[in-house]
Amino acid sequence: MAEQDMTMAEQVHADIPGWGVDGDPANRPGVPMLLKPEPRGGAHWERPERQPPPDFPVLKRAELDELTPAFGTAAPPKGLSGVLRRVAYAIPENRVRHVMLLLVADRVDVLESRLLRSPAKSLGTVLSLVGGSWLLGRLRT
Repeated sequence: MAEQDMTMAEQVHADIPGWGVDGDPANRPGVPMLLKPEPRGGAHWERPERQPPPDFPVLKRAELDELTPAFGTAAPPKGLSGVLRRVAYAIPENRVRHVMLLLVADRVDVLESRLLRSPAKSLGTVLSLVGGSWLLGRLRT
């Protein structure tokens, strides 16, 4: 009876595209992505040419022994956000703390840049974040 039910189910769902993708791996479109990547060859180098190291520190993942062949130097770490990023990059990438610290560092970087651009305007925002909005209200009256 189970054999008849299975045949009936296959007949009912035969016209649904993608039905049974967890079936035979030879028929699965995602199987090539599950295989280990192999070098394709044809490159003119054995190991890519490395960028010269910059004068300031460049952050890298904790798992890497050295910098990757190409890296960005447009925004070097600075201030409190740079300290947070250094702490985050000391934590492995598979930890939530790593990502959360990088998100906090981004927000701190925004606050730092706003403070440098217009300190008086940003003072209220910074104080309200640390619970100082009542102080601004008292200073205005």
